[in-house]
Amino acid sequence: MINYSIAIKGTKPGRKKDEITETKAYGEAQIKEILSFDTFCNLVTDHHSPFSTGTIKGVFSDVVECLRNQMLAGNRVRLGELGDFHVELSTRGADTPDDFNIDYINKVIVRWTPGKSFKNLRQEALFQLVPSREAQADAIDVVRNGDTIQGVE
Repeated sequence: MINYSIAIKGTKPGRKKDEITETKAYGEAQIKEILSFDTFCNLVTDHHSPFSTGTIKGVFSDVVECLRNQMLAGNRVRLGELGDFHVELSTRGADTPDDFNIDYINKVIVRWTPGKSFKNLRQEALFQLVPSREAQADAIDVVRNGDTIQGVE
């Protein structure tokens, strides 16, 4: 079940709040929890795996190291249903091709292109509308301060 809330946002991203003249309502996924590496490895082990949690951790560690090395070598790595991993560059523009050199490269960014199993989870997803994080925080403040919510005693 994917929890989501509704957020009102300006229709032209990048503008200051006081400059926004038009808004629309958008859905935003609400993360339930962040799973640690250990927890995720335990879940993989419990998911009909014949391998121990330690083995799963070792395999993941080796995959990460190898994947990193292959991307640093300029390769795209296709991991079946998981998808492809490759690098892209974030650069500043030079006036001419002759002016461009590695000093213009700001970042090397890792990109993931989802495989077939991850292309569109919408068809299988179930959704539940929940209050926004801001609304949840406001409600908690009300409870902590002993106040009452308007219309509720």
